[in-house]
Amino acid sequence: MGRCPPVIVITGTPGTGKSTHAQLLVQESPIPLQHINVGDLVKTQGLHEGFDEEWQSYTVNEDKVLDQLEPLISDGGVVLDWHTCDVYPERWADLVVVLRCHHTTLWDRLEKRGYPLKKIQENNEAEIMGVVCDEARESYQPGIVVELESNKMEDLEENVARIVEWIDLWIKDNERRGMDDEDAESE
Repeated sequence: MGRCPPVIVITGTPGTGKSTHAQLLVQESPIPLQHINVGDLVKTQGLHEGFDEEWQSYTVNEDKVLDQLEPLISDGGVVLDWHTCDVYPERWADLVVVLRCHHTTLWDRLEKRGYPLKKIQENNEAEIMGVVCDEARESYQPGIVVELESNKMEDLEENVARIVEWIDLWIKDNERRGMDDEDAESE
């Protein structure tokens, strides 16, 4: 391979299926990938300023998150799973997958998680307004941002198959680039 394996960002409003997609992708990928659930990393590594009782979430210290992730990202082969993507440097991502979900499906999923009503409403509004998708499109080159529906199990399987196809093409493309670089060096 011409360079280190890709870094894939899977993002979306809470409840859109990011972790489920990331876990299945790691299993189905033609190359080894490490799944990093950034939300879990924030909690386990103390990358926050404390817990906000009203919103039932941690106040994330983004600098600490980036410092923690930098050495993990440098070798590639990573799937970053988090509800936001605009904090990562643009150079990190080879593919940004934004998962979208119908708001009634999302509401049901968040209710099942036991989210407070205020948090369900805020996340539902964010999904309806396409907040995460807008952040991705503003933060990365258009060619690497892909928006995928995540409403049912068939979507999950189709989405992971599409990402695996992308990985296969990425491998071939980078092998070709590596050969082109070798040819240029030998001239």
